[in-house]
Amino acid sequence: MGKVEYEEDVEEEVEDEEDDDEDEYDEDEDEEDRKPNKIKKSKELGFSCMLNTEVGAVLAVIRRRSDPTSQFYYQDDALDSTILQSLKSLRSLIFNPRQSWKLVDPSIYLSPFLDVISSDDVPAGATAVALSSILKVIKLGMFDIKTPGAREAMNNIVMAVTGCRLEKTHPVTEAAVMLRILQVLAAVMKHPASVLLNDHAVCTIVNTSFQVVQQSAGQGGLLQRNARHTMHDLIQIIFSRLPDIEVGDWENSESDTEDANEETGYGIRCAVDVFHFLCSLLNVVGIVETEGSPALTADEDVQVFALVLINSALELSGDSIGKHKKLMRMVEDDLFHHLIHYGTSSSPLVLSMICSTVLNVYHFHRESIRLQLEAFFMFVLFKTLNQGYLIQLQELALEGIINFCRQPTFLVEVYVNYDCDPLSYNVFEEIGKSLCKQAFLSGGSTPTAAATSLQLQAFEGLMVVIHNIADNVDRQNDSGPTGPYPVEISEYKPFWEEIPKDDTDYEKWIDSVRERKAQKRKMMIAGSHFNRDDKKGLEYLKISKLISDPPDPKGHAMFLRYTPGLDKTKIGDFLGDPGEFNLKVLKEFTDTFELTRLVLDTALRTYLETFRLPGESQKIQRVLEAFSERFYEQQSSEIFVSKDAVFILCYSVIMLNTDQHNPQVKKKMTEDEFIKNNRAINGGQDLPREYLSDLFSSIATKAITIFGQTGSPIEMNPSRWMQLMNKSKLIQPYIICDFNRRIGRDMFAAIAGPTVSTISAIFEHTEDEEIIHECIEGLLAVARICQYGLQDTLDELISSFCKYTTLLNPYASAEETLFSFGHDLKPRMATLAVFTVANNFKDSIRGGWRSIIDCLLKLKRLKLLPQSIVDVGGSSTRTESESVNDQTGRINTSNLMAAISHCLSMENLEESLNLGISEFEQNLKVIQQCKIGSIFSKSSTLPIEPLLNLGRSLMFAAAGKGQKFNTPSEEEETVQFCWDLIQAMASCNVHRLNLFWPTYNDYLLSVIQLPSFSPIPFAVKAIVAMMRICMKLLASRTNERQSEEVLFKSINLMWKLEREVLDICNDVMIKSVVKILNKYPANLQSQFGWKTVLHLLSMMGRHSENYERGVGALINLMAQGTGISVVNYSYCIDCAFGFVAMRNSHVDKNMRLMDLMADLVKLIVEWSKTGCLDVPGSSNANMSMMSMSSMASIDDNMRSSSMSSMNLFVKLGEVLRKISLARREEVRNYAVKSLKKSFMNAEELGFTPNNIINCFNLVIFATVDDLHEKMLEYSTRENAERETRSMEGTLMLATEFLVDVYLQFLQVLIESPGFKTFWLGILRRMDMIIKADLGAYGESRMKELVPRLLTKMITPMQEKELLTAQEGNELWEITYIQIQWIAPSLKDELFPDATE
Repeated sequence: MGKVEYEEDVEEEVEDEEDDDEDEYDEDEDEEDRKPNKIKKSKELGFSCMLNTEVGAVLAVIRRRSDPTSQFYYQDDALDSTILQSLKSLRSLIFNPRQSWKLVDPSIYLSPFLDVISSDDVPAGATAVALSSILKVIKLGMFDIKTPGAREAMNNIVMAVTGCRLEKTHPVTEAAVMLRILQVLAAVMKHPASVLLNDHAVCTIVNTSFQVVQQSAGQGGLLQRNARHTMHDLIQIIFSRLPDIEVGDWENSESDTEDANEETGYGIRCAVDVFHFLCSLLNVVGIVETEGSPALTADEDVQVFALVLINSALELSGDSIGKHKKLMRMVEDDLFHHLIHYGTSSSPLVLSMICSTVLNVYHFHRESIRLQLEAFFMFVLFKTLNQGYLIQLQELALEGIINFCRQPTFLVEVYVNYDCDPLSYNVFEEIGKSLCKQAFLSGGSTPTAAATSLQLQAFEGLMVVIHNIADNVDRQNDSGPTGPYPVEISEYKPFWEEIPKDDTDYEKWIDSVRERKAQKRKMMIAGSHFNRDDKKGLEYLKISKLISDPPDPKGHAMFLRYTPGLDKTKIGDFLGDPGEFNLKVLKEFTDTFELTRLVLDTALRTYLETFRLPGESQKIQRVLEAFSERFYEQQSSEIFVSKDAVFILCYSVIMLNTDQHNPQVKKKMTEDEFIKNNRAINGGQDLPREYLSDLFSSIATKAITIFGQTGSPIEMNPSRWMQLMNKSKLIQPYIICDFNRRIGRDMFAAIAGPTVSTISAIFEHTEDEEIIHECIEGLLAVARICQYGLQDTLDELISSFCKYTTLLNPYASAEETLFSFGHDLKPRMATLAVFTVANNFKDSIRGGWRSIIDCLLKLKRLKLLPQSIVDVGGSSTRTESESVNDQTGRINTSNLMAAISHCLSMENLEESLNLGISEFEQNLKVIQQCKIGSIFSKSSTLPIEPLLNLGRSLMFAAAGKGQKFNTPSEEEETVQFCWDLIQAMASCNVHRLNLFWPTYNDYLLSVIQLPSFSPIPFAVKAIVAMMRICMKLLASRTNERQSEEVLFKSINLMWKLEREVLDICNDVMIKSVVKILNKYPANLQSQFGWKTVLHLLSMMGRHSENYERGVGALINLMAQGTGISVVNYSYCIDCAFGFVAMRNSHVDKNMRLMDLMADLVKLIVEWSKTGCLDVPGSSNANMSMMSMSSMASIDDNMRSSSMSSMNLFVKLGEVLRKISLARREEVRNYAVKSLKKSFMNAEELGFTPNNIINCFNLVIFATVDDLHEKMLEYSTRENAERETRSMEGTLMLATEFLVDVYLQFLQVLIESPGFKTFWLGILRRMDMIIKADLGAYGESRMKELVPRLLTKMITPMQEKELLTAQEGNELWEITYIQIQWIAPSLKDELFPDATE
């Protein structure tokens, strides 16, 4: 191209584009015009100078002569003359632009440089300079996304740069050119106009960059680092744009070759291709091994690099990948398949990156990876941790598990998704048991042992799990029941069917989850029975309601298919049995397999590994017939023409398998023989030779396990992965949920035994002070969980730690015990922990009280207890100095540990020694911190069962059971001490003595039967203590006849044991009897009990002196909003009505209450949107406490599980309707206004035509009718004109309110089939109102109001063409006729064109 031609082309192109882009750049030109001309010209001149410089540099390099002896020697005429001419032509135009550079097509000044880059004859130096020129143009922003020709220019740059072949590049300069290529590609993607690139261009950029990464392996570290950095930038740019990309039709299609829209720029297709490319990099090890190369380090490096890029893509795209089906399928299938495959066969670095990748996918897409996540834990983490892998890999697997456990809801989600699914693996339980197994510390031959790093790491993970469960089970804001939590399978429900999570009935869903877990436990028990006797196992299924009665074949099939650990021989025998029911089970069993996309041998392997093929030929035939039918139905190709062909080939494959892998067969079948044996089996035709050849090769290479063994390890092979992917399309998504107290309690129950054993073993064998403290923290966390129905576990833990106090060693003397207690940290820690648990979790202790009392008595004998830990005079002694409870009353574990740590800190010991405090005094100080007295003095809150256990332990200890007394005085002191504690405890519980003392009396009867029982001093101390308890009972106002009778029955039992008993305690007894006769004769009977909170609030508010506080409390409750829920909504409304209905209530308070009631509609709207309208099952008890007479039939509906927003709204409307009939006019009128406000607030409730008509019937029409009736009633009374007019005013407001709501919901109403009837009802009410006769009180003002309201309603209806004078328009005819009756004067005004 000559210079003149080039200039003409430029001028024509610029002129053509000027008109098209004039409007587009008006705003930019105006902005530029506002700048000083000097700056503008300077900027344009700078662009021109830059281009001139770059052109000159390229020309200079091209013209430079090389060494003639070099292989890169060239002559000027060897170059394409067009390249030189285009560069020279561009230089001639540089300083003569006709417009701003941003308005010039970039291809005009970029093409010469791109030609240099694309040319094969240009030397490397010129290519490098041209690349630098392109880079400068891009970075200086000479064009942007609005520049004409920007799309073509960007794609041309990509095409030229990625196509640069460097044929004349010297090895020395090649690295520099490749670096320039990377820089240009990165700059292109960072340029604002990069969005104009098409998908192919972006993929080409990524591919070229990765090629540089590969080629740079031998070019030095700098180039490779830059290449990797560029790849990382490209991935970030591509996937950070993913959230803004709309979902297209291409993603929903199965085609991968559909043309993308070039006009929209790159998008999801590019992301899919790039992500697929990154996933393929994970498989590089397989490729290298096929080639026989041992370069594993390079492969590992590529895998790590790919994982880094994949993680970056996942982190930047967030949850937006889930919107794009093809991309999500790639994550579910390709990515996870590679991660699981290489998880156990990779280096520590790769495994670490794999764990991070899976965690990232979990965060953003766990709803889509339910089976994949289970497989990752089973085949990677658990396998690596428990099957003897390298210690480094085990530590990484353990760290991966712990990282998952640190996620707030991971543990509960895993438990719900897997452990509570009878068809899934117990992932949570395996996590807990694996952590316990790895953390368990055994002393061996030595009393102490040092923990390995793996044990410490596992112990850390175990503490994470325990604290996570404890913090969520013992949540501060959880007002749910504290137990018990029974689970019963009351009726047959298919255990394989999962109930979807329903937020509107969350409690019901929780019940279903727990019931499925119970079914899973029953299945395991049934499996154990089945392995011993298959008939008993199947009978147990029926007894446990796991299968229907009569039995359903599918239930048996699902049990045989999915119950782990079943005897495979018994399964095979059952399936091969000729019985009719067995054949149905076989059919259902086979139908559980998804064989789509599987070849025959793979499908057969998958099928036969679930049971042992029977040895009898007829049974084999039946089994293979069922398999053949299933495979034929699901074959992905049309190879087989019938199921008989599949059956014959299956038999042939099994025979081939035996032939190839049975050592007794000497002459093996050849491939040709196998193909020959299977001729004409496919409907008279041969099967494809390639198919049979591949089948022979597969069988010959790897045998089919026909006689598989139970419990053999399962590997993740391609066929199992295909099954997993097929199954993933059928199951429910991964359930995302939060902790529930019942679920959390069940979770810990599954791992409670190993957890308690592990904590105890570590505490026993470690000498590390930090680990000891962590064990105590774990103990307290376990106690927090166990208080919700796991009392046996808490008893076990307490018994274990009582042993570590050294107080229960029967062979140690007092001196040895004191020495050990004073010089070893663990006994003091254990003692403090035990009594801390006893103080703060005494409600949940049952059998553990015996060990605690034994420790307490040993401390008494060692004289380490204060003189009196309780005040036997009646009032308890406050021994605690600070509270361990938080503001909500929950026990704060951190406070407990702080108190324990402070008490045992080394600073305290050193301070004590410096102050001259003896070791004994220091031990006494430690015991004082145990606050033993508060266990008994604060026993009033104890449930009955722990109260009974505590009393039993004390009584039997006082009787000498399990005790060894050295002297009579020691025995007397012990008995006295025990009865002092019983007295203190009973004195705190006189209000419920009738609940526990009858059982105490039974304990006394048992005690006196002991062989070693001695009435003295037991009976003496007992009778004195019981007399004091009796006086405490009579002094209180809670005395009941049953309590008195059972207490005196115990006293009589004691003094009748031996005559000396009364002689010894004569003084105390006489004083007690006189005191009862003189002081407490009237306190022999008592009653107590209270009503519900809101009912009590309503009743108290009726008294004038309590009204202000009562109504104020209700107003505060309703005004806060957060205090109102679906559960208490109805009661709050009724309570508010009770306050408003009071005769002497304050008008301003009433108005405030009505405002708040109207505002409650906003809450109904919010509940409706968030699906919170179902009443939790736990609230039934609260509801049953409310027995107000004002509850209408709607209340029954609201208490049912099908409560809806309409019910709630109608309930509110009915209450306000009742208030609208109040005596005081201002209250009535405000009620009508509140009703109107309620309907305004309810607009977002989504009324259906039926809903709004029901609201009219129940609320609005009822209000108008009642007010009309009330007005007429007053009009018949004498001297009631004021009341009549007042009621008339309220009726006018109500009528206007009716019309306003009608117009508000007119569009909804007209959609109802019954609109005509409804409209007639409104007209009839207008007729009734306008014709109201007030008798002696004159004309009604309704005659003026009704015509105006009719006009207000009819006019919009006419505008909507509802009322048109057309033949057959019944609505118009009805309206026309009714208007003549109601207000004839409106006929001509409203219907001017009507004819009679």
